[in-house]
This record gives sequence, C-alpha cells and structure tokens, in this order.
Amino acid sequence: MEQFKGQARLPKFAVPKSYGIRLKPDLTACKFAGFVSIDLDVVDHTKFIVLNAAELSVDSGSVSFTTRGISKVLEPSRIDLDEEDEILVLEFAETLPIGIGLLRIGFEGTLNDKMKGFYRSTFEHNGEKKNMAVTQFEPADAKRCFPCWDEPACKATFKITLDVPSELVALSNMPIIEEKVDGHLKTVTYQESPIMSTYLVAVVVGLFDYVEDHTSDGVKVRVYCQVGKANQGKFALNVAVKTLELYKEYFSMPYSLPKLDMVAIPDFASGAMENYGLVTYRETALLYDDQHSAAANKQGVATVVAHELAHQWFGNLVTMEWWTHLWLNEGFATWVSYLATDSLFPEWNIWTQFLDESTAGLRLDGLAQSHPIEVEINHAGEIDEIFDAISYCKGASLIQMLQNYLGAECFQRSLAAYIKRYACSNAKTEDLWAALEEGSGEPVNKLMNSWTKQKGYPAVSVKVEDQKLVFDQSQFLSSGSQGDGQWIVPITLCCGSYDMRKSFLLQSKSETLDIKEFLKDKTDAASAWIKLNVDRAGFYRVKYDEDLAARLRYAIENKFLSATDRFGILDDSFALCMARQQSLTSLLTLMGAYREELDYTVLNNLISISFKIARIVADAVPELLDYVKQFFIGLFQNSAERLGWEPKPGESHLDAMLRGDLLTALAIFGHDLTLNEASRRFQSFLEDRNTPLLPPDIRKAAYEAVMRRVSTSERSGYESLLRVYRETDLSQEKTRILSSLASSPDPNITLEVLNFLLSSEVRSQDAVCGLRVSMEGRETAWKWLKDNWEHISKTWGSGFLITSFVSAIVSPFTSFEKAKEIQEFFATRTKPSIARTLKQSIERVHINANWVQGIQNEEHLVQTLKELAQRK
Repeated sequence: MEQFKGQARLPKFAVPKSYGIRLKPDLTACKFAGFVSIDLDVVDHTKFIVLNAAELSVDSGSVSFTTRGISKVLEPSRIDLDEEDEILVLEFAETLPIGIGLLRIGFEGTLNDKMKGFYRSTFEHNGEKKNMAVTQFEPADAKRCFPCWDEPACKATFKITLDVPSELVALSNMPIIEEKVDGHLKTVTYQESPIMSTYLVAVVVGLFDYVEDHTSDGVKVRVYCQVGKANQGKFALNVAVKTLELYKEYFSMPYSLPKLDMVAIPDFASGAMENYGLVTYRETALLYDDQHSAAANKQGVATVVAHELAHQWFGNLVTMEWWTHLWLNEGFATWVSYLATDSLFPEWNIWTQFLDESTAGLRLDGLAQSHPIEVEINHAGEIDEIFDAISYCKGASLIQMLQNYLGAECFQRSLAAYIKRYACSNAKTEDLWAALEEGSGEPVNKLMNSWTKQKGYPAVSVKVEDQKLVFDQSQFLSSGSQGDGQWIVPITLCCGSYDMRKSFLLQSKSETLDIKEFLKDKTDAASAWIKLNVDRAGFYRVKYDEDLAARLRYAIENKFLSATDRFGILDDSFALCMARQQSLTSLLTLMGAYREELDYTVLNNLISISFKIARIVADAVPELLDYVKQFFIGLFQNSAERLGWEPKPGESHLDAMLRGDLLTALAIFGHDLTLNEASRRFQSFLEDRNTPLLPPDIRKAAYEAVMRRVSTSERSGYESLLRVYRETDLSQEKTRILSSLASSPDPNITLEVLNFLLSSEVRSQDAVCGLRVSMEGRETAWKWLKDNWEHISKTWGSGFLITSFVSAIVSPFTSFEKAKEIQEFFATRTKPSIARTLKQSIERVHINANWVQGIQNEEHLVQTLKELAQRK
C-alpha cells in the first residue's frame, strides 16, 4: 500500500478501456448505490490494481477480476481505501495475466451537499421542497461517484444505466436507448459514449421542463430548467444551435455526439460545466427572462454558452494530458467564446470587452505569487486553485496575441489540423505549438515558451532620443520590485495615425528604432503621438516617457485613438501608479482627459479604477477624499446625463449596460441627485414590481444607492430589499440584491448582511456574491471572517468558493500591520485549497500599503486634486 501513497498520478500497469456503470440514487435518503464493471488492459506484471475512489464504501464481497480467455475469476486478498490520497488498492494473491480482463466493484455513497461528485440540489415544486441528483466531476471528483481512473489521460468509453423514480427526468451524456418502467421505478439505459475522460461523465435526475431545437445537420439541442421556467431557456437554446454550426465550420469538424442537452441547476458551484453532451449551468448563466434580466445577463448567457460549447471540441474531443495543461482547455474556450459571440452579436463590440479578460490576467500575473501558465500539479488537492485568471484570462490573451501575430486564417487552418490529429486523444501545450508552427512556418514554440513556462510579463518602456525610439523590457510587478524575466515580445506601434504601423519582435532586453524610417512627413516627428501595443493585442504593459505620455493625452482629448488604445493607456497608467512607477497626480491628470468618453468598456474600466483610487486615498490622505469624489462625479456626470435614467427606444445593448454602471458609480460617490432619484424609483418598484421606472438594467444602481443611505437608525431600505429578495424566484435578481447589500456605510448593517449570507436563505453558491463590503465595513468583515472561519471552512472548504471569502475580505486592506495580523491568524488554519489565494491576497495588502506610503509623499497631489475637482 505505502508505495502508492502520496503520488500525483496513478501507476500505469493497468489501463481502463470501457466502463459499465449502474447507479441508483435515493433522493429522499440522499444516498446512492452503484455497480461498475471496467474492461481493463493489464500491460505490466503486477499483483495490484490501483484506481481512485473517495467517500464511497466498497462492498468487498462484490470485487472481482475476471481474466479474458481462460475466464478465471480472481478475488483480491486485500482491499485498502486510502481517504487521504483517494485511492483504492486491490491486492491479489497472484500476478495478474497481461491482457484484457474485467474488474467488477459494488459500492455505496452519499448524495452530498458540497456541489461536487454526485450531489443533491434543492428546488421547490408546488410549494414543496424537493431534491434533484446532479454530478460535477471536474477536476477530479468522478471518484466520489464510482471507482475509476480519475485522470484526464485515462480515456475510455462509458455505458451508463440509471434506476430512478419513474416520474423524474433522467439525463446522461448520450441519448436514451431504453426505458423500462416498473411501478414507481424506471431503468434508463443510454447509448455507449465515445472515448472520453472521467471528468466529463455526467448524470442529472430531477423534475424539468425543456425547450428543443435542431441544428441544420440534425443534432437535437435541448435546454432543461425548473418546471415553469421553460421560456427562460429560449435565448440560450438559440445561441447554442447557432454556435454549434459556427464551430463546425471554424474547427472543420462536426459536433461529435447525436444530442446536446443544457441544464440549469439551482445549486452549482462554478458558472457552468462542459460535460460531453450534457452541459450543466448555474441558473444565472443559462436562463434569460425578457422582463427581469438585464442586458449584462443576456451577454453573460451568450458568452458562457459559447465557452462551454467550445469545450465540446477543445477539451472533450481533444483533452489536455494532465492538469498542467489546463490552460489549453480554459484559455482557448475563453478566447473562442468571444469569436462566436462576436459573430452572433456584432453590435456588442465584444472584442473591445475582451480587454476585461486581459486586464484580469495582467492583474493576477503582476503578483510575485502568480504562477506560470503551465503549472506543476503534484497533488489533486492543488488543482482547484489553478482554475484562475492565469489559466482563463492570460491563457485567452496569449491565444489572442498569437492569432494576431500569425494571422487569423493561418491560425484557424492550423487549429483545425491540430483537432483532427488529436481527436479522441490527449495533447500537451507543445503539441498545439507544433501544429501552429507547421501551419505558419513561424518559430511558435520558441516564441510562446517564454510566455507559458515562466510567470509574469514585461513592461516595455519607450522614450525618444535623437529621433530614435528606445525600447527596454523588464518584468512588471505590481509591488514595484524588479523581476528578472525576459520575453520575446511582439511589438506593434503606430505613429501619428493608424496607417503608419510597424511591428517587430523584441528579443533582447533593449532595442532602438529610427522613427524617420516610417514617418512620411518628417516634420511631425517631434509632435506625433506614438502608441505601442496597438489595440492592446499583446500581453504586456507599456511605460511612456513624459513627452510621449503628454502627446497621447492630447490624442485622447482630440479623439484620435481607438477605444482599445484608450483603454490600454489608462489601464497601464493605473498599474504603473499602483507599482509607484508613476505618480497618482499624473494618473488623475490622465483620467481628466476621459471626460467625454463614450465607449462602454473604457468607461467601465475608468469606473473600476476610480473605486480603487477612492479606497486608497481614503487610507492615505483621508482629508482629500471629498475632492476625489467630487472629481469622479464630474468625470462621469456628462455620460450619465447623456444616457439619463430611462432606456431610449432602439438604444444599443452597450448603452443599456453602461447606464447602470454610471449610475452605480455616482451613487457610491455620494451624488445626491442620483441617490434621491434612485430612492424615488425604488419606492415605485416596491409598489409595483413591473413598473417601467426601474427596468433590470438600472436595478443594481438603485439597490446600491438605497443601501448607501441605510443605517442602524434608518433600516427601511434594507428591509425592503430583503423582501424583494425573498419574493423573487429569479436567480439573477437574487444575486443582484446580494451583491448590493454590503454597500451600507454602517458597520452594524454590514455585520447583519454578512450573517444573512450564512443563513439558510442564501444558497451556498451565492454567498460569495455578497462579500464586497463598503470601505467602512472592512474591519467588521475581517472580524466576522475570523469569528466564523470554522463554519465557513467546513461549509465551503472542499471546493474553490472558499478562495473568494479569503480574497474578497483580505485584499482590500492597506497596512503592513494588518498583513501581519492576517498572516498570524491563518498560520494555523491554512490548507492546500487556499494556500495560493492567501499568499496572493497578503501580497495585495503589501502592495496597497506601499502605495499608500507613496501617495503620502506626493508633492503636487493636493493642488492637482483641488483643480481637477473644480473643473466643470
């Protein structure tokens, strides 16, 4: 037994070829019984069979291994189930013969409430609380449902049979071939699946309605949801059918199964899961209600559906060999979901919004506690934490950078060749690079290794010397420290206009370029704006010297630059300011140039940056906070007045989303007119939930505004919001309310809200929506986290949601003393699933503390702020 413990992977002396699985869930007792028979290929001389199992009780009398040919039945002399390593070790008295044999195991388990493995989810039907049974196996929880080789490279076929109550809908990856009803029970048998990994096997048993459609080549597509909500599945159904057809073209390969089901699950830990042919979603990510969903919800549904369906090719058909290559799955699905959404909804300008993905990647990767895209996984317990902005957002950004460099057509052609080559098999990162290198003739492997095998990214600084541009790269760290990474950077630049472009690979630490070469009119050299990393297509930041920065500010004010470039300049400037490589004074001056900004994505980033600056100034120089708020109100007022409170007939999807974001910002910065109007409209909404005065797109703004005026002595707004929360059965409305409740400036209310999150009224998947507390509530939230840590750790500790509790409550602090206190508290309470997040959150506190000190020493800040605040 000992030789198999503490290993990252299972031994390779037996390989599963096909599974026959029979499961009988009991939805009342919340238990299940099962039997698995596995065709095994014994490839090495051994007396052991080692596979994965966790939280199952194995019926030792049922375990046997039958050799093919001589048909000899062997029973294990010893059975060990190691809960720590989650392995089942079967020891036999004699060496197993090489070749195919059949392993049989009977077992029992619990339908848990942890949203992983085979679990239960609750719903109401005709006023009665009921259970459904659902699986969630990624990354490594199939072993909680049946003993198996729970690793992505151990692909096999699966034939599933379910014994379930006869009135329920029972779904699996494949279509049903037979259904036998016997009184209150029915036995449902499904077609055998193609070869696939265990983490993609799925079963859902419950009461559902559905809507149905077909693709042009006959694939049946259904959206299943709770009884009475079928209409809310129509939008996702439409997106799914079109997306399957689009991917069939893009990948030059049809969808490989006869049907695709998508199911809304009331209790679901992540956003969605790409199980082959049976994709599961939390309700907010799949259902869209014309009356009560916001434009942002509609966009969210479209991108999540496109992401999960991309996995049917990239992940399910071609699968990563091990979790080290998770980014291949997630980064690619993220990138291609934008491609699909853009094709279906060109008016959404989704590629501009893609910058939010790259920014999330850059933010996390600017930490010393980041990790390379290809990350070593030494234990299954470490996998959950790498489902993060590095795998998804940095992964997607690198794909975007590479596609930009190679050209869209060449990239698509090479990708189709890769999918064809590795279909029904497993691949590593270098396999993708090899296919792209073959198709393009470019040194893809060499170029990309510098981006995937080391963490971090460069800041490229640029200055003008004697009509030459001097470039210099160094690793960017948000702490302002020096890193020692070096990259092959695809540089793009424009000079004075988008017609004057140049691109080259920066392969050394520094390089120079003669500007005269590509400026037709030589007289412009001294004044022309120069923009690097055109359209923010590369995963790096740019630092301009003062002269170039001033030229760009002028170009922004005069509307010479694209939205993506305006976004990039702002975002890099904010990051450099946080790293103390640029003053807050110059960042605020730059922000002043965005007074007439109209683009949704740029304004959205401007808002999010303004929130962060307000929090830092409140700690660094509290006496300046009112000026900061005044400046930001002035910055957003023009755009907010242009849009008004009422939706305009025929207005764009982006304006609908922007209105809510701008009003939320004005409310948080204490703009009285906005707070009063929000309050008036909220009162009308309380009297009539269908009032046109509070459409879904501005509800969040109104809820935040209402909570900003709630205090211990004036609680009515809070009570009213709780009433709306309790009355609605729309998950999107519930999460909208939860994410607003902690905005009250009164710490006593903050504490009440946080305790409410732990109550039975809030589904455990949704508690994390309410953790973003007001500036005034930080200390209360930290004390609450410490007081309730044991309960939180027990309830959320086995999944990735626990990381949100740590990052949301720890990261906003800004002092070294607080960082020390946090470190001391967790010293005896850490566990593998939060170790990385905790280190990252404490690093963020240090970064904030350094930033506070930097701001306190700025000379011209007071004068600049007063001037900016008074500017109309």
